[in-house]
Amino acid sequence: MRKSWLFFLIFLILTGLTFGALGGAAAQEPPAAQAPGDRLTLSGVVKSPQGKGVKEVEIEVRVNGQLVRPLGKEEEISTSSSGGFVAEFLLPPGTLPAARVEVSGHKPSWQPLPPTPVKVVASGEDSQGNRSFTANHTFTLKRAVTPAFWIATIVLLGVYVLIAAEVMHRTLAALLGAAVILFVTYTAGTFDKSYFILSFEDAMRAIDMNVIFLLMGMMIIVGVLKKTGLFQWLAYKSYALARGNIFVLSFILQIVTAVTSAFLDNVTTMLLLIPVTIEIAVTLKINPMHLLIPEVFASNVGGTATLIGDPPNILIGSYAKLTFAQFVMNLTLVCAVCLVASALWFLWWYKKGYLAAVVKDVNRTIAYLKEEYRITNKKLTAMGLGILAFVIFLFIIHGVLHMEPSIAALIGAMVLLVISRVDIVEMLEHEVEWPTLVFFIALFMVIAGAEETGLIQMIAEWVLNVSKGNITIAIIMILWVSAIASAFIDNIPFTATMLPIVLFLNESMGVTNNVLWWSLALGACLGGHGTMIGASANVVTVGLAEKAGYHISFLGYMRACWWPMMITVIICMAYLLLFY
Repeated sequence: MRKSWLFFLIFLILTGLTFGALGGAAAQEPPAAQAPGDRLTLSGVVKSPQGKGVKEVEIEVRVNGQLVRPLGKEEEISTSSSGGFVAEFLLPPGTLPAARVEVSGHKPSWQPLPPTPVKVVASGEDSQGNRSFTANHTFTLKRAVTPAFWIATIVLLGVYVLIAAEVMHRTLAALLGAAVILFVTYTAGTFDKSYFILSFEDAMRAIDMNVIFLLMGMMIIVGVLKKTGLFQWLAYKSYALARGNIFVLSFILQIVTAVTSAFLDNVTTMLLLIPVTIEIAVTLKINPMHLLIPEVFASNVGGTATLIGDPPNILIGSYAKLTFAQFVMNLTLVCAVCLVASALWFLWWYKKGYLAAVVKDVNRTIAYLKEEYRITNKKLTAMGLGILAFVIFLFIIHGVLHMEPSIAALIGAMVLLVISRVDIVEMLEHEVEWPTLVFFIALFMVIAGAEETGLIQMIAEWVLNVSKGNITIAIIMILWVSAIASAFIDNIPFTATMLPIVLFLNESMGVTNNVLWWSLALGACLGGHGTMIGASANVVTVGLAEKAGYHISFLGYMRACWWPMMITVIICMAYLLLFY
């Protein structure tokens, strides 16, 4: 019995090997030669009415009304990221050139491309005896207002409302919006393409990892520097230089805050300066808000001057491929003028409070602050500042190296962690603001949904029509709309929404000097300090001040900051119109 099973097993193995060999031989046999036919190479570009290529349009080709499939492809033809497509067809001999060749296409949130005849031209004969023909055509696809458009619009507005009204944390609001968009896409959108908003793949592509890693790298660098006491020491030195003169002290603190915020995150700058500023104000018996509000205003102005100083600039720089040097060359001068103007305003606005300050025993106060806010780790300070200088140098030359700024920030952060021996787990847990990074990730998805369904294009076309293609009007509109809007809603989501709009205007108007990007940067960053909710640094400052027992109302903050915000925006408008 056992021998029978053994022989049977051997028989199965041999049979399998035999059929495998025969199958392999059959696979190696050359395919049967195809009968000669008409080979058609069809190419084309699908563009929007503004001339921009439309990606992922599903193309169908019909010959004499019959749908034909391309050679070597079972799936439908789809346009590339630039809107182009190429396909080859083998048709029965004698079909061309007399046959009617038509191309149609469709994509969610766009009007269907009706069957469009294309001109077929003979191009000779290939090596297999097929007659060759070519056809090329440019097609125009128009937007359609579908249910997906309205859902994406409602989601975007809903996220704005939730953030502005502080109903929930902005990260949760953005995540909720992204989740709704993807959920609708893969439920209703699966059965009805008019509800298709954004594919998961497009959602992932919409996330700008350059922004995410740039923020992460700078957070780690700042997190290490925080351990040194450097920022508090700068506040102490400001008081020592002022020698009890409150007007001089306020001015110096604003300059220090602005310069620091130009190279570090302005939220972190304020987090570190607020405690020592409050202590100085208490010593002088003045309201700490009289120093804190000018400081946070200065932090926003200083952050506007560079690529890394303010989150809106990081978004703009990454999206528009602008370098650190370009930001410095184009924005530093006007920001310096704005800083002086705002500093003078606050010195006048708070002069009564400054004059009422009680200044006595200056030397004793300086000695106390020197002991309380000294640099705790000089070696780590030197290493941190050295690495920061190296990172800034890489920022300056990253355009020459064709290197994304995030790479410079990450290499600086990692080198600093290695040489400082700071615990990376502690850094990642306590210094990297994960809610902020997740907020950006989700926000990119929400904006992508609005862009895919045509909302962004509709807004851009409205701006283009209102400006009538006039660059001066466009500059003024972008600057002031950004400034006013950013005063009442968080300037980060607003800037993210405006990015594709400004890109559209740049392409439509043929603008090459980046002036519209500078208009957006100046409007969003400077407008953000018009109210306490316009920028993250404002919210943090007011929150920590209230925690320490010093409250300021929304209107009180607005009274102090609205007019200097308007003054700085007017200065920026004059600068842009004069020099661009």
